[in-house]
Amino acid sequence: MKIQYENLTIRQAAVADAKQLTAWWNDGAVMAHAGFPNGLGTTEEEVVEGLGNGRMVIEESDRLIGECNYRNVADGIAEIGIKICETDCQNRSVGRKVLSMLIGWLFKNGYSKIVLDTNLTNTRAQHVYESLGFRKVRTNIDAWKDQLGQLQSSVDYDLVEKDFVSYL
Repeated sequence: MKIQYENLTIRQAAVADAKQLTAWWNDGAVMAHAGFPNGLGTTEEEVVEGLGNGRMVIEESDRLIGECNYRNVADGIAEIGIKICETDCQNRSVGRKVLSMLIGWLFKNGYSKIVLDTNLTNTRAQHVYESLGFRKVRTNIDAWKDQLGQLQSSVDYDLVEKDFVSYL
């Protein structure tokens, strides 16, 4: 899989990407919103083992800037995730464009609904998701504990094609 728009590319993660993915996954600042403020503590070998299965990287002008993924959760329903990991690429609408690329590709390839969740405190992500047409399905208060033992809440979203607002 390879999706391109202007200077952005989403492509399947490869073994050569494992070093950068490992660095991001072990960086607490990158992983805090996912409940891992101390990072994952993973190895490059473990990352290589987990490649495939919808794991993709995001490039801007041939520079790795983040990752995204999707997985089939039910007939015609994909669950997605995204992280723009390089801070200098955040707050520039890159995530909105990458999501538009990925979501558009998923709808063109047989999916009828896209679902995702995010931390309740991640209001920046919620704004992006809602601008793309995602509908808030539920809020899960104190649903899980992060690695520091602090209770966290999340928001579940879904999107159907007729509500999708592309930023491409």
